[in-house]
Amino acid sequence: MMSHLAATIQQLATKGKGILAADESAGTIGKRLAAVSVESTEESRRAYRNLLITTPHLNEYIAGVILYEETLSQQTLDGMLFPEKLKNLGILAGIKVDKGLIPLENTNQEQVTQGLDGLAERLIAYRKLGASFAKWRAVYAISEGTPSSLSIKTNAEILARYAAICQNNDIVPIVEPEVLIDGDYTLERSAEVSEKVLQAVFKALFKHKVKLEYIVLKPSMIISGKQCKTPASVAEVAKATLTILRRTVPAAVPTINFLSGGQTPEQATAHLNAMNTLSPALPWNLSYSYARALQEYPMKIWHGDSNNISQAQAAFALRAKLNSLASVGKYNESMEKEKMQA
Repeated sequence: MMSHLAATIQQLATKGKGILAADESAGTIGKRLAAVSVESTEESRRAYRNLLITTPHLNEYIAGVILYEETLSQQTLDGMLFPEKLKNLGILAGIKVDKGLIPLENTNQEQVTQGLDGLAERLIAYRKLGASFAKWRAVYAISEGTPSSLSIKTNAEILARYAAICQNNDIVPIVEPEVLIDGDYTLERSAEVSEKVLQAVFKALFKHKVKLEYIVLKPSMIISGKQCKTPASVAEVAKATLTILRRTVPAAVPTINFLSGGQTPEQATAHLNAMNTLSPALPWNLSYSYARALQEYPMKIWHGDSNNISQAQAAFALRAKLNSLASVGKYNESMEKEKMQA
């Protein structure tokens, strides 16, 4: 009989499907709701996430949804718990388990992620509520002196401890080392940092005896900083990302689901497609675990008005469909003109 970890990873690694990151903390989603003039309340957050999860045909493009703790125990507008609703759609429910960033002492304003204390007990509770997988995010800022070796090593150690705790509680861990896109750094600098980060992460995972067959890697793409004067092309990003992944990620890892990390929705889709087009025969599934790159348009359209739900859902479904196509190398830019006419 297939183990729970094996069954979960098999579904999350389904070719042509990705993971929706709908796990924004109350503070983060509050900022995004404020940007579209919607007050962030428990009810408005529930209504928005209900819009996403009840989008028609979502299960054709999405294998799993990462939820925030608040959402895990909330009900959809028709009175069903969110994880149960997802289960009925054939979609797995996941949960963000880290407790956010705190300063890492004796560094140049670098940060480390907290939340290991009590994690095993929380995972038991989350499983009872329907969660099959979890997510933990570490961040690395690029500047002249960062990330430091201390930051790289500390975050890797914590990611590995989190992953080990998850697997021991029958939860598949998403391992998310995010190299922030802020700055004027070049593609080459991004590649240099990302290689060090990923090497450290897998060294720590090995040390903590994490089974690589049962993890999802959620890395940044190798991309030049937002303020870089000569930003890298789509082809350059794809080539550089594949190069670093081949150097650092063992073939045992079943799926790599990229974060979008500040890219526009169109950029995130084009980059993913280019990777799958450039090298279709890879040891891992290459897919997506996007938040804003899937949600930006539907949130703007919804605007807190229930009359806009169907149009917002159509925009969300289109983005999910385009990224599904990109995950198998079948997206092209002309598809962006396929606006919601239904």
